[in-house]
Amino acid sequence: MAYVFIGCCFVLLAVVTLLAARVGHRGKVCDRSIGYDVPDEVKRDPALRARANDLVAHWCTGAAILSLAPLVPIGSVLIADGDRSIGTAGLLVVAAYGLLVVAVAGYPFEKIKHLAR
Repeated sequence: MAYVFIGCCFVLLAVVTLLAARVGHRGKVCDRSIGYDVPDEVKRDPALRARANDLVAHWCTGAAILSLAPLVPIGSVLIADGDRSIGTAGLLVVAAYGLLVVAVAGYPFEKIKHLAR
């Protein structure tokens, strides 16, 4: 049951980051009703606005792709019907990988805060 939960977490992470990437691809990152809270300087300057959209589209698409990779070993464990398992070290690697993917997805939002400087 734990493997199903872990797999669902990574699928959910992929969906959320794909939705964020979609907002970036559509150029709506600075739109407060659809996008995200960005500094006023970024909202006013068309070049910074385009850069913010590109950052979110690029990094969130990458994070979505990266979040699908753990589904291969987790899926193989689920298909094996209890014949296989992932050890503690493997679960720690999966957790660290999940943190890495979240950091990749969060990078553009931190970068946008510093674009105006």
